[in-house]
Amino acid sequence: MRIKTELIFPGKLKDEAIICTLCKKFDITLSIVEASFSTETGWAILILDGPPEEVNKTLDYLKNKGVKIENSEETA
Repeated sequence: MRIKTELIFPGKLKDEAIICTLCKKFDITLSIVEASFSTETGWAILILDGPPEEVNKTLDYLKNKGVKIENSEETA
C-alpha cells in the first residue's frame, strides 16, 4: 500500500523525532515530499509505502500522538 498524506503536528511534539520513529517502529518506507516546521506547529506531506497493516498501524500511531491527518490518498 502506498499513500500520500498531509500531517499537521501540534507544537507540543516539536522536540520529538516523530518522522524518524515511523521507519524504526513500523515496516514502512517514507518519502518527505514537502515540510515546514516552527516552534508552534508543523506540517509535512509524506508518501508512506508498506504492507497495508503496517501503513494503518503507522497512521493510528500518528493519530494517538496528536498528529492531524488530512488528504490521504492511495498512489501508484
